[in-house]
Amino acid sequence: MREPRRTVLITGTSTGIGEATTKALAARGWRVFATMRNLDKSKSLERSLDEAGLRAHVELERLDVTDPASIRDAVAAMLLRTGNRLDAVVHNAGVAAGGAFEDLPAAEVRRVMETNFFGVLEVTRQLLPLFRAQRQGRIVIISSFAAFAGQPANSVYCASKWALEGWAESLSYELEQFGLDVILVEPSPYRTQIWKTSPRIDLPASPYQGWTRRVFDATDRLVVETARESHEVADVIADALEARRPRFRYPVGPTAGLSHFLRGKVTARVVRRGIAWYLGLTRSRHRDGGL
Repeated sequence: MREPRRTVLITGTSTGIGEATTKALAARGWRVFATMRNLDKSKSLERSLDEAGLRAHVELERLDVTDPASIRDAVAAMLLRTGNRLDAVVHNAGVAAGGAFEDLPAAEVRRVMETNFFGVLEVTRQLLPLFRAQRQGRIVIISSFAAFAGQPANSVYCASKWALEGWAESLSYELEQFGLDVILVEPSPYRTQIWKTSPRIDLPASPYQGWTRRVFDATDRLVVETARESHEVADVIADALEARRPRFRYPVGPTAGLSHFLRGKVTARVVRRGIAWYLGLTRSRHRDGGL
């Protein structure tokens, strides 16, 4: 008897890592439920799938990770089509907001945490009864190298990823007894739309204004010079889903690998100075207050 195709739900698939992961898993024969908050933004994904001849492996579904009702509706629609079966979920949806924390509107802070942290928790909460009943399932969480050290003008995004790491470590203890795997994928900077679509708060009257602008300029330069292609992350995700015994953490790319290696080996002060030097912030420290 032919084995049923493995099924996976992926959030945030309109561009970047989500789009690349959809293609990678579809190419390996998975039945992919590609979800996004706004289906009007699916054109890039659909075009990419058509070009690769993978459209038949992918089903699109609207899912807003910040809306429990949207999650419930999407999960119900998906399970109706699979006969109440799901092998994995890939939590990829994410947003950011750049700027000095004092300048960030409270609404932006909450938006980032609702999407990057609470959204992951709610989707997982709604899938756990199914996974437990199956005694099988993999929960892949796209974290970041930003989970290992704070970054200037990126405090809320870093906080959301640090929170995910602590939650995932704790959750893994609870789910091991049911045969469920929790997997963290921690990419270096990769070329995704998050760098272009995230708001940047740079208020003219802010005491951080000059410093913030230098951080943004340095970040843009480094993304252009060092950011890698999303398919590398997608391949790691696919390998983790298909591994017989997956690891708990998968750093992806040189920056994440270095951050993973240095974690706990150097002091926070050394890390901060290293990041400041890398972004070119130390050169202006004595001139206008810098770090």
